[in-house]
Amino acid sequence: MLTAEADKRKTKVVVNTAAGVQALLAWCAKHGAQPAQLHAILEPTGLYHEQAATALPQVRVSLVNPAQARDFAKALALRSKNDALDSYVLARYGQTLSPALWHPAPLHARQLRALLTRREALSKDLLRELNRKEKSQFSPSAPLVDGSIDKAIAFLREQIKQIERAIDQHIDNHPDLKQDCELLNSIPAIGPQAGNAILAVMHNRHIDSAQSLAAYLGVVPVQRQSGSSLNSCARLSKAGPSQVRATLYMAALVGTRHNPHIRALYQRLLKAGKSKKAALGAAMRKLVHLCFGVLKNRIPYQPNYAMNG
Repeated sequence: MLTAEADKRKTKVVVNTAAGVQALLAWCAKHGAQPAQLHAILEPTGLYHEQAATALPQVRVSLVNPAQARDFAKALALRSKNDALDSYVLARYGQTLSPALWHPAPLHARQLRALLTRREALSKDLLRELNRKEKSQFSPSAPLVDGSIDKAIAFLREQIKQIERAIDQHIDNHPDLKQDCELLNSIPAIGPQAGNAILAVMHNRHIDSAQSLAAYLGVVPVQRQSGSSLNSCARLSKAGPSQVRATLYMAALVGTRHNPHIRALYQRLLKAGKSKKAALGAAMRKLVHLCFGVLKNRIPYQPNYAMNG
């Protein structure tokens, strides 16, 4: 805990449970800080931060990107790293920069995200079992092993079907999700997987511009240049969720053939001498902008709108 003047610093270790959060609030109150006076700065770690964040209804909460926290620590000339020091860095970050407040996504949006995450996990498990099945054909294996693999494959395929049905039903049951899904699917190259992935991102995060969405998904170019000694080619930042980016990559490939805007941009960049990799990265970014555009304007995709590539 750091006072607003940053002149008093206290630490308390609690477990990441609802009871632990209540113990922390009681400790803060003991030191004269009531919930309404607190501004909690958290570093998101997967989904583990959500329990603490949602257990602080009367406390202002902000989430700080781990990379930004590390850079801020370097700016403070802090070289060591431990839990106490990390908490101090986050407190100083909040005291100095006053980051935007975090608000939990609606329950149905978080449930959609959970369903998509589960489908992704099951798909990865299925791919592993299929690889084991393929390897077993090139090496003698016990019948029990072959049978176990076959049962696992059948089970995972059925589980994926159930999850996909649940995803479709969940979207149909919530008008805001259904309307946005229809808008996204109106874009050529945006199929169910890419559309649902973008849908989950937009409904679980506060994103107010196409540029912010592209930056979050890691499809903006970054360049390292300094004088004549450092001048690397611009590359995608590849920040944010890699699975969504992989889905966008496949969608962009389809878009270079079937989406008028994506195809025009891709061909124009190739004619300008850009590599296929760079042109495809730009196509991914354009696709993200199209997704944000239909959601913001509440109008389905228009093939002839501003056809300038």
